[in-house]
Formats: sequence, structure tokens, C-alpha cells
Amino acid sequence: MRLHKRSSLRAFAAGLALCMTFGTTACSGESSQNDDAPADSDAQTEQITPIEVVASVNQWGSLAEQIGGVHVKVTSILSSTDVDAHDFEPKTDDIGKLQQAQVAVSNGAGYDAWAVQKNLSKDTVSVSAAQMVGAIEGDNPHLWFSSDARNAMAKELADTYSRIMPTQKKYFSNKLTAWNRREKKIEKDMKTFSDTHKDASYAATEPVAYYLLSDMGFTDNTPEGYLQSTGTGSEPTPDDLQEFQELLEKHKVDVLINDTQSASDATNTLTGTAYKSDVPVLDISEQMPSDCKNLTSWIRSLILSLNDMFAEQSDANTSSNAGSGSTDSTDSANSSAADDSQTANESNDESNDVPQPNPRK
Repeated sequence: MRLHKRSSLRAFAAGLALCMTFGTTACSGESSQNDDAPADSDAQTEQITPIEVVASVNQWGSLAEQIGGVHVKVTSILSSTDVDAHDFEPKTDDIGKLQQAQVAVSNGAGYDAWAVQKNLSKDTVSVSAAQMVGAIEGDNPHLWFSSDARNAMAKELADTYSRIMPTQKKYFSNKLTAWNRREKKIEKDMKTFSDTHKDASYAATEPVAYYLLSDMGFTDNTPEGYLQSTGTGSEPTPDDLQEFQELLEKHKVDVLINDTQSASDATNTLTGTAYKSDVPVLDISEQMPSDCKNLTSWIRSLILSLNDMFAEQSDANTSSNAGSGSTDSTDSANSSAADDSQTANESNDESNDVPQPNPRK
């Protein structure tokens, strides 16, 4: 929300008359008084109601709420995990919400083209993940799984909110600091996984978790022909599908990543082959599931799931590795418990985080 200074034309005219009557000194004194008035007026008229934020998808809406706390009202247009997000068409009412927003939060890179600047009002501030990291249409658009994108978006949201509500800058800074602590814990867990499982590999029915798995040190062994077909939105050829099935049957990957929002006969065939071949399958949706508290907890739960899968694989492979696998599992459990405690403490901090009062008239 832009703050507009009130007109001082009348005061200026009065001051000019006094100047003509009493001379330069009187004019100077009158001007000084009037210069101070708009600043006080601006402070008094600063917004005191929550900032209206509309996010194209709930994963970024969750982050917007994490950073804004009690000073934002966030509406996410796409929250369902039962639709193909790439084919989603917003309703007229959805576009109306975007146009009325003070801040519009989008993913970009072609994922939510309907939430771009042309559908926003001139007064709406646009915060786009793709713009934050330089992603363009044709790049992998699942940017919420990228640590770089999350960090950039969190900072940009805090800065944007602070410009709209300057007196709450410290509040937003504190929320960003609390979020950064949780994100650093996630980054530490990802590095630990990468250091522990240096040869981890996967294949995916859709490249939904590419950034997450890249951050964790995984190698993508999805057959090239299959990748090209999913990239163009077409069905894989029988040869591509057979190559993928053989990859799973011969255990050339450690885990199959299944995008639950892009189900098809081909993906059903692949998940069935994986289960028959005892290859772990991790189901991942594109939108944040309703049972997840926020984007941070969702990312963390996926990391823990992968840790558990690898610990179970280690137990099943050899008895000599069972001890270390059990230890890995115990470490994961301990890490999870510690992080739960940390998250609970931070949640309590947030609930006790009373907003600083805004100046009122």
C-alpha cells in the first residue's frame, strides 16, 4: 500500500501571504512548521488492518503467512491436491481476488501464468519466486522445493510487508529470523543425508521434487526418453515405458518419486512395477497437503520419509548393516524429536508474539 502525503497547498498559500507581509524571517518560520505536519499525518494514517495477500498456490501462501504472522490475511487460490496444477484454470472470482490484493504471491516460470502481472491491478505488489531466482518458462517450475527460492522469497516477503507497514518492520524481521532458523535446520538435514548417502539415486514419474532431491545430493536416473515425454506433456512411448520398468526391476534406482497430482495409466504402471520389485515409492503432491502445518514442516516431513526409507533398505540388505541402519533410523528419530521440540517452542514464541501497536489518529 502506498502512502500518500496530504496536500499542503492551502498552508503554503497562507505562508506566502505572511511572507509578503512580514518578510523572509516570518516565511521561514511558517514553512518549518508546515514541513513537520505531513510526517505526523503520514504516521497517523499508516495501515492498521492486516495486509491483504493472495497467493496463486498454497505452498507459497503458507510461506507468506509464516513471514507475515498476525499482520497479514492470506488467501491461496489453488490448495487442492486432487487436481493437475499444470492444467488448473482459475475462475473469474479467483482473478478478482488477485486484482484486489495488496500483495500477490506467485510461482512463475509458466506454472501459474494466470497470476502474472497483467491480471493484477497497478497498485498490487507482485512477489514471484521465478523472478527471485531468475527462472523462466521452460525451466522446472516446482520452485518451492528449492532452498534458494524459499530463502529468496522469505526475505522479499519480509521486505515487502515492511514497506507497507513500516512500524511493524521489527515484527517482520523477527518472523523472518524465526523462519531462517527452521530453514537452516532443513538445510543441515539435507547435507547430512547427502554426506551419508553419496550414491543415492532416484527416478520420477514427474520431475516434481527435482530441486529437493538435488539439494539432498540425489542423482536423477529417470530414462531420458521418458523425461522428454513428460517435459512436453505427452504420453511416453511403449519403449520409454519399458525402459523405465526395467530400471525399476533391476534396482538401478533407490527410490521412485511419484507425483500424485499427475496420475495416468503410465504412472500407475510404473508404481505397480516398483512395488512388485521392492523399490520404495515416495508419493509427493504439488500442492501442500492439508495435514501439513506449513511449507517448512512439509519439506521436513519429506526429508524424514526419505531418511526412513534408506534406513529400512539398509536393514533389509545385510545383517552387518542392520546395526548402522538402525542407528541411522534412531538418529533420524532423535533429530525429528529435537526438531519437533524446536518447532513447538518457536510456535509458542509466535503465539505470544504480540504485534506492536500502530499509531492512530
